[in-house]
Amino acid sequence: MAQRVLVVDDDREIVSAISKLLEYEGIETVKAYNGLEAVERLSENEIHLIILDIMMPKLDGLSATIKIRAERNIPIIMLSAKAEESDKVLGLSVGADDYVTKPFSPPELVARVKSQLRRYMSLGDHTGRAAMGEIRLGGLTLNSAEHQLYVDGAAVKLTAKEYKILELLMSNAGRVFSAEEIYERVWNETAYAVENTVMVHIRRIREKIEINPREPKYLKVVWGVGYKMEKI
Repeated sequence: MAQRVLVVDDDREIVSAISKLLEYEGIETVKAYNGLEAVERLSENEIHLIILDIMMPKLDGLSATIKIRAERNIPIIMLSAKAEESDKVLGLSVGADDYVTKPFSPPELVARVKSQLRRYMSLGDHTGRAAMGEIRLGGLTLNSAEHQLYVDGAAVKLTAKEYKILELLMSNAGRVFSAEEIYERVWNETAYAVENTVMVHIRRIREKIEINPREPKYLKVVWGVGYKMEKI
């Protein structure tokens, strides 16, 4: 299976240089130029490692790391021009796995990437999914490579938003998400009076995955709190 790295920096020349460096080593790359784009690319692609700059517009690297860490255990290597120990500690404390200062040594960066990829591909949560990037829960299988849901083996069509909601809930089975949190993570917008919007999407998902949507087996409401996928 090809290894794929998400390279994120608001300096397009740095993104291009790192991408060429990794592609020369046989590692596929996906590019993004701010934290919001990074989160979007992560939802659209099977990513095995992220190289993430700290100082970026729209959503900085620290905030993006916190957002990503709430959902995924993908290794993150932070890039920064700041070499102070306190900056490194902060980066690692919010969830980064490694910290590289600019200007960086290309061979060292490649070595760190390969080290993190080896660990993740063999020991990380990548092995918790099936070979083709699948999330399984009871009779539900969400295949991220195909962007497809299977219910008891049968393909079921989802809209883009339905897919993202289901991916979020299935990846965190047992955890309750408020309507506001679901909206912010899926729509990437500040939540304001979004209960009805989320509720409509939840109802449509239930109609597609439940034998009896009125007595759901998978997608449950926790009254007054939010929604969750039952651990099965």
